Amino acid sequence: MVNEERARALTASCGEALVVLDSERRVVAVSEAATTVLGEAEPGRRLDDELVAAHPDLLVLFLESAPELPAYQELRSGFTAAVSHELRTPLARLLVLLESADLPDADVGELLEQAKREVEQAGALIDDVIFLGELETGREVVALGHTRAQPIVEEVASSFEERANHSEITLEIEADGNVELPLRPRMLRVVVENLLANAIRYAGRGSTCVVEVTATAEGPVLTVSDTGKGVGSADLPRLFERFYRGDQARTSRGTGLGLAIVKHVVTSAGGEVEATSGPGRGLTVVARFPRT
Repeated sequence: MVNEERARALTASCGEALVVLDSERRVVAVSEAATTVLGEAEPGRRLDDELVAAHPDLLVLFLESAPELPAYQELRSGFTAAVSHELRTPLARLLVLLESADLPDADVGELLEQAKREVEQAGALIDDVIFLGELETGREVVALGHTRAQPIVEEVASSFEERANHSEITLEIEADGNVELPLRPRMLRVVVENLLANAIRYAGRGSTCVVEVTATAEGPVLTVSDTGKGVGSADLPRLFERFYRGDQARTSRGTGLGLAIVKHVVTSAGGEVEATSGPGRGLTVVARFPRT
């Protein structure tokens, strides 16, 4: 916590990109290096969370405690508790498997194979947590130019073909080859991978999953829909929450972060995402992006 006079003195002598804000996130003082990073950052200008997150090297001090701090601490505490809970499940199963290996007539080879899958599950969860954290802090850039969607969609679908065949799910691609999405290729790949993985995991055998990329008057649209079991009305509003799983998904091998990552990527690129469904009516996830 600093006062205004000390803030100005501090930023004047600071060689780092440092900005001091008041309780309403208005600029009080800014170093020369921070001005270079932010461009116009005159006193009184309000810096929102998105702008600060876009510059992870920027140092921020507050004249008084940031008003969002208690809420942030509560969110961080809840997220930490959720991660801990999710990690306990594969670790508990792993312990049971290892203990079972000492039992008479135990199939050690099969138990070790199951243990390997549990380790992979925990590793996937950790990877998703780290990736989501990078997205939220701005360390992982989402939008950087535009990417023609069709080649990426077809590439991802091809990589999921074996998994889809194993689950007896048919994949179809209906992509306008001229449509570009305001995402880096890697981010587009992340979105499509997570949506396809979700459909294959939950739609059910005999379903068809269709990936569409279309152009509308409002902007480009990416849609992934399936003809599967669908999602109940109680679960639908919470699909994009971290770690949320409906009754059908509680026994799945997913990390519970796939759709949360999709939402964060799409909204960070200026778009919006929604899901529609109903029991026996399949699930449709639509990502709409602004027209450029």
